[in-house]
Amino acid sequence: MKELWVEIESKASAAERDSLLKLAAEVGDATLEGAEAHTRLAKGVISVLNSLDEGKVAKLKRSNQKVALRINIGGKADENTAVKAAELGVDYIILNCLDWRVIPLENLIARASGKSKLIAEVKNAEDAKLVLEALELGTDGVLLKTADAAELTKTAAVVKKQTPRIALTQAKVTAVKQIDIGARVCVDTCDLMTTGEGLLVGCQSAGLFLVEAEVYENPYVQSRPFRVNAGAPSMYTLASLQNTRYLSELKAGDDVLIVTREGKVRRTNVGRAKIEFRPLLLVEAEAEGSKVKVILQNAETIRLVTAEGSKPVSELKAGDEVLVHMAARGGRHFGVSVADERVIEH
Repeated sequence: MKELWVEIESKASAAERDSLLKLAAEVGDATLEGAEAHTRLAKGVISVLNSLDEGKVAKLKRSNQKVALRINIGGKADENTAVKAAELGVDYIILNCLDWRVIPLENLIARASGKSKLIAEVKNAEDAKLVLEALELGTDGVLLKTADAAELTKTAAVVKKQTPRIALTQAKVTAVKQIDIGARVCVDTCDLMTTGEGLLVGCQSAGLFLVEAEVYENPYVQSRPFRVNAGAPSMYTLASLQNTRYLSELKAGDDVLIVTREGKVRRTNVGRAKIEFRPLLLVEAEAEGSKVKVILQNAETIRLVTAEGSKPVSELKAGDEVLVHMAARGGRHFGVSVADERVIEH
């Protein structure tokens, strides 16, 4: 589990400080104040040093105290000092990368990981996300310097994220109908998917089908595990657990959600969206007393995920069961759910 440390900036008012202290106690692992860090992860106090003193480190370690070194990384010499501290048994190294952020962190993750916990200083949730993903492993945590409780809440969501889930249910196919040639969107992502993973897509935001990524090889085309051949441009997909997007809106850099057969969700970004004109297929199904639909390309490589595998849309027939996500009915205003709005969709 990644750690969230909080340092309250001096510009915070008394009221802001009290609010931050209360919130930090709920969502954080340590609050840095002056020369000490009070933490819920260790008994007593972590002693924070602002320079490497081998004698002091040894003395504190003999007393079974936790030790943290705070260091500004401005060059290779500072990196070497941080690595030396890790070799001396310093429990935490708090890093402030002055000029370069990612490369020094990657170097230290490679050299000090497993010896000391690396905590990177950040100013906002966006910075926190960056350092937590450096060299894929990321730092062991972040130290957020802030006077803003809202920023602390956002950063906590990034640092303490749990694997979210989305409810999937089985829908029974009621009709499969070939329709005319039309536009369809391939969504190429910045991730690699495996069997049973893909995007949720549908004609209505209240009923989305799990369309599998192109993870299977066949005699005619290689697998493209980054791609979901997702359907007509007017289809909905999820950009977050709360918001939908039309496939036609997606472009490089946009957020989309990858969903597994078990309902596990992870965010990725669009690498590109490619629209071409192909023969299309309308699939209708029923779940939880409601009819749901999706329009997809009519080809063997487009597959809908089932409870135990997946099935090409070209082989679908009435009575087959596929996985769908059923959401609350209502309207959408630029992708945001408006539950009480009356909407009739066919």
